[in-house]
Amino acid sequence: MKISDIDQNLKVPETLDLPDIRWLDARSEEFALYGTRVDEPGKPFRRLPADVAEKVNEGVAFLARNTAGLRLRFRTDSPYVAIHAEWDVQCCFSHMPVTGVSGFDLYRVRRGTDPCLGPLPEYAGTFTPPFNSPVGYESVVATPGGMQEFILNFPLYNDVDRLYVGVSESAKFEAPARYRHELPVVYYGSSITQGGCASRPGNAYQSMISRALDVDFINWGFSGSARGEETIAKHIAATPMSLFVCDYDHNAPDAAHLEATHFALYRTVRAANPDLPIVLLSKPDVRSIYPEVYEANLRRRDIVRDTYERAVNTGDRHVYFIDGYSLFADDDPQSATVDGCHPNDLGFHYFRLALEPLLRKLLED
Repeated sequence: MKISDIDQNLKVPETLDLPDIRWLDARSEEFALYGTRVDEPGKPFRRLPADVAEKVNEGVAFLARNTAGLRLRFRTDSPYVAIHAEWDVQCCFSHMPVTGVSGFDLYRVRRGTDPCLGPLPEYAGTFTPPFNSPVGYESVVATPGGMQEFILNFPLYNDVDRLYVGVSESAKFEAPARYRHELPVVYYGSSITQGGCASRPGNAYQSMISRALDVDFINWGFSGSARGEETIAKHIAATPMSLFVCDYDHNAPDAAHLEATHFALYRTVRAANPDLPIVLLSKPDVRSIYPEVYEANLRRRDIVRDTYERAVNTGDRHVYFIDGYSLFADDDPQSATVDGCHPNDLGFHYFRLALEPLLRKLLED
């Protein structure tokens, strides 16, 4: 017997049987795609161009098709929103929920009475994939009906070859609102940046900040593969953006590599963007019961802070440092992570608390 036979609330349907459903390609005109500069109809979704990714390293070439940070915005009066997602392989981890790895989630955008606050997105539901979905899956979320605006977040790790959005046959569409801050915040970093191990896409800290500040973003977090190479530094530098958040010291093979690349990456981005706010973030999991690991982690933090101090000493007034050590300072770090390293939803909430006030101020200045 399965637990879903006992508790029907835990049952996950694999296909839909809605008599009035109408499927629309996610790249059709009813939808606005965010979180990527690569939009190639008929091809799998990507968050980094293939020619760039292949020059960085093998890991980035593989992970560039993961859809972390991709979003659809749309406005419809359908009483439900369904998805039909297709992929070649379902990605699965032992320590991250399938809803975060390969699930989608949906937010409804409410309009507040204060125009200065922007829209107020609220969680509408998760499109939960079965554990075994080798070619994709279908799922549906009911809505209250009436004309509403939605944000659909893509999986944090899985590739998505094709995506179709299902609405009722009679559903109407209107143009969705644009982000209040249209130039995206660009995040570059490790698996934590990519979203490991949030329970669902909307709980990655970049999504939390995007909803709070009504700002677009691009997620260039690459698990185990963010090493600050010159190719990715130049691509970041050439990307139009409102802010840059750099958080890759986890993936530097050692302190020497971090020292050799960190200031160089900052300098490349700064040379192309003289007034761009740059936020340097060090990794949060500094504490360790092993003295040698603790010392190595402190050394990495010092290297990131040294980049900041060198930048300030050269006259840079648009660079900022957030000490990752402080992110979990008021809590046992194991309650904020799944493994002492990767944040759970609580851990990502701490990331949001650390970053949001600064990013809000920088976006408003």
